[in-house]
Amino acid sequence: MALQPFALALFRGDADPPPRSRRLSIPVPRGLRVLIPAERLSLVRTAELLMALILFLTTQNMARDWTMQAAASGRMWVPLPETFALLCGIAASLPVALRDRWPLAAWRTAFVLLPISLWTSLHVSEPPYPATTVLSYLLVLYSVAVRCDRRITLAVWVLTVLTAWIVHPNSMAIVTVVAAVIVLFGYNVRVRRTATSRLAEEERRSRLAEDAQAVLAERARIARELHDVVAHHMSVIAIQAEAVPIRAAGDPVQLEAGLAEIRNLSLEAIAELRQVLGVLRDQDGRTETMPQPGLDRVDELVANARSAGLAVLVKRSGPLDGLGPAVELSAYRIVQESLSNAMRHAPGAAVGVELVREGDELRLRVANSRGAGDGGPPGAGQGLVGMRERASLLGGTLAAGPTPSGGFEVAATLPITAARTGTNEADDR
Repeated sequence: MALQPFALALFRGDADPPPRSRRLSIPVPRGLRVLIPAERLSLVRTAELLMALILFLTTQNMARDWTMQAAASGRMWVPLPETFALLCGIAASLPVALRDRWPLAAWRTAFVLLPISLWTSLHVSEPPYPATTVLSYLLVLYSVAVRCDRRITLAVWVLTVLTAWIVHPNSMAIVTVVAAVIVLFGYNVRVRRTATSRLAEEERRSRLAEDAQAVLAERARIARELHDVVAHHMSVIAIQAEAVPIRAAGDPVQLEAGLAEIRNLSLEAIAELRQVLGVLRDQDGRTETMPQPGLDRVDELVANARSAGLAVLVKRSGPLDGLGPAVELSAYRIVQESLSNAMRHAPGAAVGVELVREGDELRLRVANSRGAGDGGPPGAGQGLVGMRERASLLGGTLAAGPTPSGGFEVAATLPITAARTGTNEADDR
């Protein structure tokens, strides 16, 4: 168990994936995608590749100068081959090029190639550690501390200290302190990132829970409203069914057929409706008994919005009667919520309200311009959730979002085929 962290660091371990961020990236023009096969170019990775190139050239030149000076001063009979300068440049640059995508692999590469630059430095130069190699190794060490498990980070630090003790015991103390500072700083960054990520995840879950609660609350309110509207019409049908014997005027066939069909259908609908929706009441077990609003009361909403400072223009097209209570109620609520949002977030704006009936669909559009003053604070978004839920329950659609001019638009499509058919059948009976 004691050797497991070292096995993870040297062989089996892996690092966390790099954090995704679009803030430090730029889009790649289409003409350059042949050379750069990506849609966006990361500025961080580009800077690291540039740094790796600089470290490679600098370290290679330093190693070449060291060998020439050592040969000139008599410390070496002949200069070292050019291969050693090339390997020194690779040892300093390759880990930096790898550290963003594969930090643990970058450290392993630096750890394996480190003896080459150290041997060259110890034999041809006074400093035990070249400056470029130190910079490269510290960058990789920081990446390991930020992106790897703490056991792996501790093992990497221990191996670094042991290597410093073996290579140059006199500098072991300063290497230990510097490596510890880098590791602790990177580990602190890792802890902060983890806490921030967990907080963001908790906030996301809280928003999902709030949205789900808003959907349930809106469904309960819609269910209460539909219960009142539909139950009223079903009760009327039941009363008409009881009047069939009078209309039949003694005709047994008409009496039996009409009474059986209408009464059975009406009572079955009422029983099913009460079973599904009747339990959805308020906290005191009461239901609302007031008549539900429809499109005939849109002018009241418009008047209230105008009194609040909005310039509202209403446009109607097509016959708007006979839509059915459910469709009229949902359309009224959508217009009401849209005007309320405009008053809250775009005071003094110009608002256009369109009510268009095209065939078997009712199309709503409420669009406002940019407000003349500062709007209120952003809400929880439950109003939009409720509007979408209303449209969805009727089999329709609703889209809402900002406009290119800086305003906001709500567009809904509500099918009215079922409502119209139900009304015609009731009239026939």
